[in-house]
Amino acid sequence: MRTLLIFSVIFISISSCTRKSSSQAQEYNILGLSKYNSQDYLGAIGDYNKAIEIDPKYAKAYYNRGSAKDELQDHQGAIADYTKAIEIDPEYANAYYNRGHSKYNLQDYQGAISDFTKAIEINPKDAVAYNNRGYSKYNLQDYNGAISDYNKAIEIDPKFAMAFMDRGSSKYNMQDYQGAIDDYSRAIEIDPMDVKAYINRGFTKETIKDFKGAISDYSKTIEISPEYARAYYVRGLVKRQLDQNDSACLDLSKALELGDNDANEAIKEFCK
Repeated sequence: MRTLLIFSVIFISISSCTRKSSSQAQEYNILGLSKYNSQDYLGAIGDYNKAIEIDPKYAKAYYNRGSAKDELQDHQGAIADYTKAIEIDPEYANAYYNRGHSKYNLQDYQGAISDFTKAIEINPKDAVAYNNRGYSKYNLQDYNGAISDYNKAIEIDPKFAMAFMDRGSSKYNMQDYQGAIDDYSRAIEIDPMDVKAYINRGFTKETIKDFKGAISDYSKTIEISPEYARAYYVRGLVKRQLDQNDSACLDLSKALELGDNDANEAIKEFCK
């Protein structure tokens, strides 16, 4: 009976120490998150290091340290941390997702696809994971595969403007220009301030020689983002197609002023 009592006291003591260590690790993790949100990524990593030192099985601390490393463009270091988080918790969908994102940034598109696929297996309703897998396929020129993933992302979230945008880009590359315009238009309906959707739709209209339509979209881009140098440049080139030479040269000059160096050659050629 005395032996059992001694064992119980030791067990309680160990359990108490474990809870204390876990609490300390969580405190450092919270401190790290605060620093991360303040964009002090090195400071955040320091706190996550302490959390991991206290609790080497703390998957969230590895995951959060990976996120901070990603922000510092240390994608290989981030991948190592996400991998450790997955080793501890094989069902950690966000860790697969983030690792896929890091691999994408390293142009390991096939590796990214594998990780996004695993994230989707764990969470089949993750529209963003479908969209990012689609974009990885897009970069491998698998446009049909990309469109399939964008379709799924849109099915899950019909207001997912980026999925319409990205699907439009795949359709453009498959020379389905009207389909691309329709998708960019849908993205604009969802987010009327999306300058990329306007400029992409304008470029598609330019491709099918709808120059007035293209100018309208480039003008809207400039209205939303007056410092968008490329929008002035492409609008200037389209105005040249319509023999609006003076206005074209004004746009090209503005593009150059804002830092688009391609405008310099066009000015030399057209604005003598």
